[in-house]
Amino acid sequence: MQSEISLAGASWAAVQRFDRQPQYTEVNPGEDAKLTCTLHHRKGHCSWQKDGKPVGMYPRKYEWVAGGAAMGPGGPMPPPGGDCSIWVRSATIEFDDGEWECQVTASDFASQDALTSNPVKLVVRVAPQRPRIEYNATQMAPGQNVSAKSGERASLRCISRYGNPPAKLKWMLGDEPLSDTGNQTSVREQDNPKTWSTSSVLDLAVVKRHHGRSLRCVALHDLYIARSLDVDVKLDVRFPPEVRLVGAPSKDVEEGRDTVELRCESEANPPATITWRRSQKAEILNTMNSTMILRPARRSDTGTYTCQARNVVGASQPLSVHIDVKYPPRILHVGPDRKVTAQLFSQTSFTCEAEGNPQPSIQWLQKMPIHPMAIADGSAEDKVILRGAEPRLVLTNLTYDHQGEYVCRAANKIANVERPVQSEPIPVHIKGAPQVVRRPNAEVYAARGHDAIIRMVVCADPRPRRISWEWGSMQLEAGMIMGRYKAEELAQDVREDCYEARFHIKGADAADARSYTLTAENERGSDRHTVLLAVRGEQEIVDEDTARTRLHSNPVSMIAMIGILAVGMIILLITACVLICAYRKETCCFKPEPINSLIDGIYVKPTGVTASGRNDTQPTTGELNRAWCYLSPNSSVACIAPGDARSEKSPGGPLAQSRRSSHDSNGALASPPIYTTSPPRGGPRMMQGAVVTATGAYHHTGINHPISSAEKVRLSPMVLQPPTRV
Repeated sequence: MQSEISLAGASWAAVQRFDRQPQYTEVNPGEDAKLTCTLHHRKGHCSWQKDGKPVGMYPRKYEWVAGGAAMGPGGPMPPPGGDCSIWVRSATIEFDDGEWECQVTASDFASQDALTSNPVKLVVRVAPQRPRIEYNATQMAPGQNVSAKSGERASLRCISRYGNPPAKLKWMLGDEPLSDTGNQTSVREQDNPKTWSTSSVLDLAVVKRHHGRSLRCVALHDLYIARSLDVDVKLDVRFPPEVRLVGAPSKDVEEGRDTVELRCESEANPPATITWRRSQKAEILNTMNSTMILRPARRSDTGTYTCQARNVVGASQPLSVHIDVKYPPRILHVGPDRKVTAQLFSQTSFTCEAEGNPQPSIQWLQKMPIHPMAIADGSAEDKVILRGAEPRLVLTNLTYDHQGEYVCRAANKIANVERPVQSEPIPVHIKGAPQVVRRPNAEVYAARGHDAIIRMVVCADPRPRRISWEWGSMQLEAGMIMGRYKAEELAQDVREDCYEARFHIKGADAADARSYTLTAENERGSDRHTVLLAVRGEQEIVDEDTARTRLHSNPVSMIAMIGILAVGMIILLITACVLICAYRKETCCFKPEPINSLIDGIYVKPTGVTASGRNDTQPTTGELNRAWCYLSPNSSVACIAPGDARSEKSPGGPLAQSRRSSHDSNGALASPPIYTTSPPRGGPRMMQGAVVTATGAYHHTGINHPISSAEKVRLSPMVLQPPTRV
């Protein structure tokens, strides 16, 4: 058994087999190529085939690599040993390019161990032609534009012909590779089957950013000088316009001063046409230029400007900008009258129309009339009063304070700068009865022993014909003197149609502290006003002035004053609530004293007829030691306090005298009692014929009733307050 295995192993070890088979080989034309084929235990004869046909060994063309072999009838014999490799000298594509196989015959007839290698290519290189690009089945010249619309897909084909082996193709967009060479196909040329035609198709999604870029097809081959050769075309991407508006004003545009330059910048392929429109009029302003210039801007240029670009591909989205041309105000009309003369206490009105952008605000200003003499000597300055802030001004209940010049002031702001304008003044003149100007403080102070001057201002048109001063039963007309008193003639005030009346008191004293009335009359009526003169010592006036100065220099804030008043009201409210609760619950200071100390010894007798039918209000002998009280018909309680020991025994004592003096001949009371108390309305009352005892009860018709707390409180003043003797 072991001998059989050994024979089998020896037999397997002696079988010929390939050590290295031929490999794919490329060779440049005219160069030698080596096709390697080696075997183990070769016993057969080596041979080669190309494209399925035997190849003989020829010197300087096909030679064994081992060399030194004997010549046989068909040429050199295969060398001994296992190397069957050959040289292909001076390779050419016509004779040597093809598929080669290495073959070995069997060791003997019986072994059947003949060998044939895998066919391999021996490629004799041939440089392909320059690649070319086709678009829409049209060959594009190098650098030519390939036009496509944005958003479409463009199919381009790159072809490389007559190369061996086939060239490898790749696409580049600028320097960015678009695809590898895996999508290419190669076929043999029909007119030269030894060479190849290679093509690669690129399906490109064209977008706007591809416009103007270079698209290249690169062919790679070892026979190219730089091992590559390319061809390029330029992408011409057609896309609709996109616009950008430049020059929109960032600040106010003022009429006649500023220039507006708007540019509509368009990006489009092919170039677009720019159209300007103004929305208010829907008019086409410009179709030739991308720039719109308003020099200088006018108010008529105000509006919304829109630019739009259009080409064969499409139109852009319109872009708009609003131009608001500002201009200062201008007063169009003021009226209705250019001069107004009105009666006192009547009504008048004015209107003011103004234009401007922005819309101006309106103010009515009154310039108070100043007498020319006051202006000449510089004793008065112009005084302006704001009368209204609406286009229409209505003045009611006209007084001399409304007299003056009225102007309409219109103002707006341009570039944050106010632009005011005023109308021509409208004079307003008031005619009527005199009016004495009222002052907030109708009191005049004078120092004792010094001269006092009382001043009042009277306005009237026509001028007052009579001015008089009155105090007490005295009267003094303007321009007259009476003792220490002098009434001056009217003096012109700083205001037109207004006059100052002065009243002098020489050496004022306390008797002069009184009211003084000024009366002014003219043809249209009269008016009077009173002021109070206070005569004080000099120090009092100084102290009052100092206190007034301190008050004005250190005013209490309104919030603090409100807070103080609020706290005071809360405290007062809480105190009142506590007192009411204490009164109702008879606690604290409202707790009544014991009945023994309050009303012990008080005798109450009724007035009128008693139970015995006797009209008697006098106490009996035993009643003299107690206070004698009675209930009057109006339900009030009247009492006479008990006299001392002497008065009780003496008929002429106070009690007896009071008793006699308080009754008339009919025994009824003729004069008021010594003191009385009236019960609260609706409160408890003591019944007639009741006697209050020390136990705190009163008796009536033989029935005992307790005295309520309210009655105790009501009666307590009769004991605590001593009577006033009459």
